[in-house]
Amino acid sequence: MPSPELTAVAATVGARLAERGESVAVAESSAGGLISAALLSVGGASAYYRGGMVIYTLDGARAMLAGATDVEPGRRSASEPFARYLAAAVAGKLGADWGVGETGATGPSGNPYGDPAGHAWVAVTGPGGLVRAEHQLTGSADRTANMQAFALAALRQLAAALG
Repeated sequence: MPSPELTAVAATVGARLAERGESVAVAESSAGGLISAALLSVGGASAYYRGGMVIYTLDGARAMLAGATDVEPGRRSASEPFARYLAAAVAGKLGADWGVGETGATGPSGNPYGDPAGHAWVAVTGPGGLVRAEHQLTGSADRTANMQAFALAALRQLAAALG
């Protein structure tokens, strides 16, 4: 269940999206569905939430987002380009105005790419190609706390992009 802090930011995001008549789609990895859960915890989410998916591997992204945009050869997950890809691809695949992408390493250990636990990238794409990306580094191996932190960072990025 999303924390009260997550649901508060999600309520702000939901109100802004509804006000603007815009929609959002989410592709998340190490947040494990918390971004979507927070957005869906707000009554009336069907007015703006198009859908979401938990993409835990590069193969998963290729399978679930096939045809949205191509994954460039050599691209790896848990990186800024991959977070940007997730955001753009999920928005395209689900026909949303806004896309949120999140990818990282929750812990208790790092990932095979050498990134430490508590490392993530979050990205937001929007109308007119607006893209925001932010690196998160919690310095913690606490898996649950990192999942919450990554989801909160993603929702805050979306809130900032919405103005």
